Amino acid sequence: MKIPMTLLTTLKGPGTEFYYVTSENGNSVRIYPMRVWNEVEGQLERLCLHNMNNQKFLARVKYFGRAVTMDKQGRLLIPITLRNSAQMKGAVDVLDYVDHLEIWNHARLMNNLKSDPITAQDEKTLKPSALLLHDCPG
Repeated sequence: MKIPMTLLTTLKGPGTEFYYVTSENGNSVRIYPMRVWNEVEGQLERLCLHNMNNQKFLARVKYFGRAVTMDKQGRLLIPITLRNSAQMKGAVDVLDYVDHLEIWNHARLMNNLKSDPITAQDEKTLKPSALLLHDCPG
């Protein structure tokens, strides 16, 4: 998969060659710079000592995950297990977060958004952000 240059700057840092490609459930692909993944994995392993849910999450991201390198053309090879389960054929959407990218099959993302709408409780949690959005012109 070729990463758009505008999104690549989100992930790239000095000496960034290795990435960790994984998923929490096989529905989407997450790409972390290895330096960020090492921090995430360390935190998860510490949390797993006390919480079985964290152990389940860690088992999944390790099952789907692989360390990969970017080629000279800016492409990353998505592991076959993850490529098949995330249905990466066709149009994809790339969501860029502060520390990782998340890639979804477009149709699957739209289905996911429709089947899991924002609830009243979600809006309550997001109240300060929601107020800002409602105050925006246009």
